[in-house]
Amino acid sequence: MNSIAKIMIIGEDEALLTIKQLHLLKEGFEVIELDSIYKIENDLPNINLIIINSGYQGMDGLDILEYIRQKDFSIPIIFLGNNDSQQEIEKAFSIGADDYLSKPFGIVELVCRIKAILKRSYGIKKERLTNRDITLDLNQRVCYVNEEEVDLTKLEFDLLNFFIEHKNRILEREYILSEVWGDEAETKKRTVNVRMNRLIKKIDPNNTKAYFTAIRGIGYRFD
Repeated sequence: MNSIAKIMIIGEDEALLTIKQLHLLKEGFEVIELDSIYKIENDLPNINLIIINSGYQGMDGLDILEYIRQKDFSIPIIFLGNNDSQQEIEKAFSIGADDYLSKPFGIVELVCRIKAILKRSYGIKKERLTNRDITLDLNQRVCYVNEEEVDLTKLEFDLLNFFIEHKNRILEREYILSEVWGDEAETKKRTVNVRMNRLIKKIDPNNTKAYFTAIRGIGYRFD
């Protein structure tokens, strides 16, 4: 994978969650926390792997696994069980878990399993990237807004792709220049403003959807 892998952890006490976050961040992953299981559908298109603990907000981990599989069968999932129950292991795999780990386990083992699954799952590039009513066909390099094709330049497509991959993060203009423009980046930060305005006019001509938030003196955030 060329971009930062986003990992969602579901159902963990705060202390253990912090430990896992620190280790995963150190390994170069981005860790996403889930506010509500019923909001997960909005996050799934931009998550690369999910870790499910056996319990979350009074729900059984297997029920959570089954709920997610009803929404998306392709996303890799590691299930963390509380015991070596053969019945639980078999049920987890039958519902759709890609891997199963019994507690207690070492964080190094978890990281190794994450890397192995990501390598297998994303050897072939993701074909589509979706957020709200925007869909990017990464193979054909076509943008759709509310299922209608929008004509974007190569740079505009790359810019929108970059923001969707970094959803809800404030991105500084210098960082956007270096990551999207690369070696061809112009030195003036105003370049980003001009290109952003053109992109926004194309995907939101009526200026009603508020895809982007401009952060004064810093950059932009894609919401």
